[in-house]
Formats: sequence, C-alpha cells, structure tokens
Amino acid sequence: MDAAGWDERYDTAEFVWATEPNRFLPGEVEGLVPGRALDVACGEGRNAVWLATQGWSATGIDFSAVGLAKAAQLAEHAGVTCDWMVADVAESRPAGAPAGPQFDLVVLFYAQMGAEGRRNMLASSALALAPCGTLLWVAHDVTNLADGVGGPQDGSVLSGPDDVVADLLAAVPDLVVERAEVVRRPVERDGGVVDALDTLVRVRRHD
Repeated sequence: MDAAGWDERYDTAEFVWATEPNRFLPGEVEGLVPGRALDVACGEGRNAVWLATQGWSATGIDFSAVGLAKAAQLAEHAGVTCDWMVADVAESRPAGAPAGPQFDLVVLFYAQMGAEGRRNMLASSALALAPCGTLLWVAHDVTNLADGVGGPQDGSVLSGPDDVVADLLAAVPDLVVERAEVVRRPVERDGGVVDALDTLVRVRRHD
C-alpha cells in the first residue's frame, strides 16, 4: 500500500492500531539509558509516544501525513513532545529523513515491504545508529503464512531473522547481533488464543 492508501486508512476518528506500545518494546529496551530514539514507519506513533513517556527524545518517521497527524494527537494526549517527519523509508535516500549516526535507539515494527524496500530501510536505519546504539526489528515472520495466524498473506513482504540480519550487516558489518529469532505472539481468535509468528532481531552498534 502506498502513502495515499495509508492516508485513507488512517483517516478515521478512531486509531487503526492500539495506542499502547507494541508488546515486545518495553521488555527489549528495558535497561537502556534513554537518549535519542527513532521510530521508523511509525504510523500513528504509539511506540514513539511511549518511548517519550519513558524519557526518550523520540522522532517518528512515516510516509503517511495523516498517520503522523494522529501521532501528534496521541503525543499531546500523553503530555509528551515528539518530532514527526514525513518520508518514504523504503527509498535508498529518503528525502527529509534524519541522516548520520545520531540515534541511541532505532525501532522498526511491522514495516512489511518487499526485499528492496526492506534492504533500503534497514540500511538507512543501521547507519542512523550512534555508537553503542540499539536497533530493534519486529515483523510478521515468513513462517507465519503456513504456521501462524493473521498478518500479510503476500510472501513477498515477509522475511525471517536471517534475512534481516544479512541486510543489517551488509550496511554496517560490525553490528553485534544480540537476538535474532522467531517469537510467538498470542492472538485471540474465535473465542480462543492462537499464536502468530514474528521475527525479532536486536542488534547493537560498536562504540
């Protein structure tokens, strides 16, 4: 879906996604000293806003101006300030995106796209990491198609831990891989609970 499509999807009074942070975010950043954080493909901003409430100086970037407007509303409601930037993170050099190694934390949640866009997005995200900075990727795993539930049904926008790590190391070879695995995410379906399968990758940049 392009920016216009997401603008249309986000153009509702209610939030499309939950306003709480992604379930994996708090545990994966626990213990990190708050600094500058970048939420890539942030949508309606729930993760950037939560990071700001935890003391991070948060920036959210997305190609949907409508999504970012709702993100700003969410931040105001939470009593925090974030920076919001409109840019297409799938481009090799996103116009308007932050440049240079300046972020202590970069998070990418469910930014599902084809291989070329994913490589571009992960490369620019890894290069944005400051020394000792952490990058966290969570997305629907390719195995979710056959063995999980929900998520995109187009395999071309799915990947696995090895794909993500390879893309990151191609951009910044000295990244330290702290975690790269498929994780289970409980989802309520038809009165019961089933598992969706996600990729979770966390890397750290050398000092």
